[in-house]
Amino acid sequence: MRVIEVFHSIQGEGPLTGVRTTFVRTARCNLRCRWCDTTYSFGPGRERSIPSLLAEIARHRTRHVCLTGGEPLLQREALDLVRRLSARGLTTVIETGGSLDVTPFLGLPGVHLSVDVKCPSSGMEGHNRWANLPRLGAEDIVKFVVGDRRDYLYARRIVRRYPGPATVVFQPVWGSDAGRLADWVLADRLDVRLMLQEHKVLWGDVPGR
Repeated sequence: MRVIEVFHSIQGEGPLTGVRTTFVRTARCNLRCRWCDTTYSFGPGRERSIPSLLAEIARHRTRHVCLTGGEPLLQREALDLVRRLSARGLTTVIETGGSLDVTPFLGLPGVHLSVDVKCPSSGMEGHNRWANLPRLGAEDIVKFVVGDRRDYLYARRIVRRYPGPATVVFQPVWGSDAGRLADWVLADRLDVRLMLQEHKVLWGDVPGR
C-alpha cells in the first residue's frame, strides 16, 4: 500500500471532530482541487505492508482510525486494511473525494464513509459520482467544502435533491468567511452541520497534524 504518512492527532473534521485518532494518509489522488491543502500527498509515497500499518496503528492506542489521502480508494489494499481494522473492533472513517465507487466499503462494522461532493470552486465538480449518495447510511457523512456563494447555492441544490440519512456537513474553505456561510445556512434553514477544520484552529496549516 502506498502511504505518505501515519500520524497520531485529533480528528479535525466531521462528526468525530475532537476525537483522538490515528491517521493513515495514502499516496496519489485522481483529483486536483484548486484549494487542496494536502498537495504533498500527490506523490508516490512509500510502500507499506498491511501488517506494518496495523502494528503502527496499535502503537498509538486509539480506538479511531482515519484513512485519508490523497485518495485512499485508489489503493487496492485499502479494503483489506479496513476489514482488518473492523475485525479488531476499531472505528474507521474513510475520507474520499467522491469520484470513485464506495460500494465495497459499505456495511462493514465500525466503518464510516466521509464522501466529498465537489463544489464549483474546486474545479472538480464534473467528477462527482452521484450514485454514491443514495447508498450512504445514517453513520456516513456527505461533505461540501464551500468557498463562495456559488458553491453554497450548488450545495444547497444537491442537499435538497438527494435527501438521505447521512450526516451533511458544510465546511468553509480554510481562510474564507465562515460566519457568512453560517448566515446563509440559517437564512435557508438547512438541516446541515457547519464545521470548521479543528486541527487548523489548533495548529495552523501544518502537515501531519
